[in-house]
Amino acid sequence: HVGGFVMTRGRLDEVVPIGNAAMAERTVIEWDKDDLDALGILKVDVLGLGMLTCLRKGFELLARHTGKRYDLATVPAEDAAVYDMLCRADSLGVFQVESRAQMSMLPRLKPRCFYDLVIEVAIVRPGPIQGNMVHPYLRRRNGEEPVSYPSEDVRDVLGRTLGIPLFQEQAMRLAVVAAGFTPGEADQLRRSMGAWRRSGDIERFRNKLVSGMKARGLSEDFAERCFKQISGFGEYGFPESHAASFALLVYVSAWLKRYHPAAFCASLINSWPMGFYHPAQLVRDAREHGVEVAPIDVNMSGYDCRLEKEATEVRATDEGAGTSDEATKGGRGEATKVRATNEEAGTRDPARWGAEGPVLRLGMRLIKGISRAQVEGIERGQRERWFTSVADIAFRSGTSRATLARLAAADAMRSLGLDRREAFWQVLALRDEAPMWEGSEPEEEEPNLPELSLEETVFADYESIGLSLNGHPMSLIRTELKRMGIVQSRVLRSSAQGRWYRVAGLVLVRQRPSTALGIVFCTLEDETGTANLVIPPTVFDKYRRAAQGAVALLAEGRVERQGDVVHLKVSRMEDLSDSLASLRTRSRDFH
Repeated sequence: HVGGFVMTRGRLDEVVPIGNAAMAERTVIEWDKDDLDALGILKVDVLGLGMLTCLRKGFELLARHTGKRYDLATVPAEDAAVYDMLCRADSLGVFQVESRAQMSMLPRLKPRCFYDLVIEVAIVRPGPIQGNMVHPYLRRRNGEEPVSYPSEDVRDVLGRTLGIPLFQEQAMRLAVVAAGFTPGEADQLRRSMGAWRRSGDIERFRNKLVSGMKARGLSEDFAERCFKQISGFGEYGFPESHAASFALLVYVSAWLKRYHPAAFCASLINSWPMGFYHPAQLVRDAREHGVEVAPIDVNMSGYDCRLEKEATEVRATDEGAGTSDEATKGGRGEATKVRATNEEAGTRDPARWGAEGPVLRLGMRLIKGISRAQVEGIERGQRERWFTSVADIAFRSGTSRATLARLAAADAMRSLGLDRREAFWQVLALRDEAPMWEGSEPEEEEPNLPELSLEETVFADYESIGLSLNGHPMSLIRTELKRMGIVQSRVLRSSAQGRWYRVAGLVLVRQRPSTALGIVFCTLEDETGTANLVIPPTVFDKYRRAAQGAVALLAEGRVERQGDVVHLKVSRMEDLSDSLASLRTRSRDFH
């Protein structure tokens, strides 16, 4: 039995070979799904989605911070501000619609209701693209092409999608009402859609489909177009029910981003890896939406990201934190300093909303080489009282020296009044003998360590946690980039069609969809946001090494604009990775 369904009449292990899976207490059947189907064994696809975990964590954060409880069914429906945000393609991190292709489609489709999201999810798929469904649908939606139906039966099937078959269920119903298929034959057609790429099995339905439609008074042109579109589903098309289920998660995750951006960002990082973007891009996007982001700190951070009312408030008011001078020295000033760097970043788009909500406190999960188990002792110690020194952390939490060194490298001891170098020095000076006495301090006199430069700080941030609240690597070479005539990425957002620009940034995403005829899509990030590149096949081949392997890339070309969708069509590229590498070499290591 599986979920109440009977899979076989007898014991399953007497019918098919069953093996142990890699995960504990899991087993697998190693036969192909088509063989199972031939034997009549039930097959149910169970899809696990990381966004469900993300939303659960986001709702839990909101419940703890605001006292309000939400779930998928109680999030306010059909909110205009949510659709406004999606129409601007402001969808980084939002389920299903954060890819380059979806971000390009959103301003063109302009979703204004839930069913529009169902279509949005389904239309950016190889099937609709290969079946030539996308442009006809958009032209009809925008009033550029008349919407007509050859019969009332066809209207009943395709009315919600303006006469274009976008879903597998529509293809099956169309075959029945417009071509005379029996329900059994329509189900065979559905199965053939999934097998078309491998065997061309769907071709055997062409004559019956075309001749059936013609016999019912439909034109041969309409019948051939329908068959071409139905054939496209073999290149991966969506059932309407599947698209609707995904669309619900699109809307709910967009609602969370729109109204609770701090919780949204925290839950994405706490659920990472998932989606297209790394925590650095998620944090940058949150800050652009007005979220205050506070750094990792041994006294205020847990393993996961948290929400706080004020970044500058230490936990003196929390039960057990204490209010002594030792509990507060160094903490407030350093937190204030980090918040100031948020303002100095200057990357917020005035068209986006300002967040009125909690501060996002980054979690220790971002520190490379640290696991949840390694910081459990620190979280227990936080609940007792404020840590006052490195030795205090070591004694009360039992944290290893290696973990303390990683915390120091992440600049996570500011609330102790210690910067990176000072914290690391104290970690190295910890006594080796055990047990250590509570509150014991290194006996050696601490040297007067020089402060880190901005370049050292930014690179140390990226090396330890993969992002920086103090600056962006591209900002460190901005003076040099200006001399080269390279503009910031935000210039492209308001640029006119055809303008020639040079941009540069860290490479976030490279995509080469099979449906794009060899075109490569690339996204660059600098200190002001992202730039979307369209790289033609000839340009990609000419600059293949830079296009494939560069960490930082210079690209020049002309702006292509379609409404709010802006790309740079690239004609030349250059690898800038060495420029950042030389800067990193000039910056001394923090220890």
